[in-house]
Amino acid sequence: MQIFGDLLSHFRSKDEFIDADGFIAKGKRKTLCYLIFIIPLVIASVFSISVSLYPMTFQTAIQAVVDAINGKEAIAYEDWIMRELVVNTYIPRAIAGVAVGATLAVCGAVMQSAIKNPLADPYTTGISSGAMFGMTLAVVAGISFFPGTELGNIINAFIFALIPTAVIILFTLRRKTTPTTMILIGIGVMYVFTAATTLMKYTASSSDIAKLYSWGVGTLAEVSWDSIPFVITAAFVAIGVFMYMNGTINVIGAGDNIATALGVNPKRCRQFILVVVSMCTATVVCFTGTIGFVGLIIPHVARMFFGSNLKYVIPASAVLGALLLVCSDMISRVIGTSGLPVGVITTVIGSPLFIYFLVKQRRNGWS
Repeated sequence: MQIFGDLLSHFRSKDEFIDADGFIAKGKRKTLCYLIFIIPLVIASVFSISVSLYPMTFQTAIQAVVDAINGKEAIAYEDWIMRELVVNTYIPRAIAGVAVGATLAVCGAVMQSAIKNPLADPYTTGISSGAMFGMTLAVVAGISFFPGTELGNIINAFIFALIPTAVIILFTLRRKTTPTTMILIGIGVMYVFTAATTLMKYTASSSDIAKLYSWGVGTLAEVSWDSIPFVITAAFVAIGVFMYMNGTINVIGAGDNIATALGVNPKRCRQFILVVVSMCTATVVCFTGTIGFVGLIIPHVARMFFGSNLKYVIPASAVLGALLLVCSDMISRVIGTSGLPVGVITTVIGSPLFIYFLVKQRRNGWS
């Protein structure tokens, strides 16, 4: 009876979870909140194709897109440069910003609920350090499936990003583990990869160091049309799978005893969640590097408006994560003489919010 009493205290109704502040958007308010976030996302994504260090107006960017669609040739060199920037650089970056931001935010929200840790994010299990090691191995040592090619770098990053997850899964298969133990295993593997990466960097050239630094803090500058199908697929898989599983993940978040009483195996569910999060995160990381704070901060912001029920938090996180990354990318393009990696901007924005949520967590606890 105590288990079901805990369950009733955790749930307010069929479709609602209570957050720490008791604020839950209901009915029309939820729809209004979604619209408030979606409309700026659409506007920012479209407007971002004209944001550049190169002098360009929004009307000029749209005209470049129209001309490209109609097959009109650019006569002036300046027109050709502008079309190349808009069609082959800024449009893919806008699409990738939406897909990558949504993927990281959704995976972060699910990780926080599944392992009951408000400080979890998609990289908690060591995915980023594994990907960084794989990229460093390819760039510095030339060890990859296709040495000296960008494809080889991407494949290396993807494969090594999954190694920490494989270690955690193998460990949990042999013995009973708690969510905290899973995190600690991931941290241990992360330190191993970080140490190995640091050692290899001592033998790297200055150009290789510059490339690894840009990739390590996260950038959308290397995204091309060839990357788009992969990052979009990762976003659809993450959102689709976790929306389908939102009820199960909510139950796991209520506690392992409650989950077991309701016929849910928390260990197997966490293993499956970890695999999906790792696959989706590794996919986007291969093309953009490790963009920080999106998967950590955005789920908390979503909970402020929608409560803790993943039925609402997942789509809200997807929209807010996409909005944050698209806006951060626009800012990163116009700073300095050649722009900044977008991960620098998300860190600047996310760090104060992270401190705020840490203080709030100590005062209110994790709902």
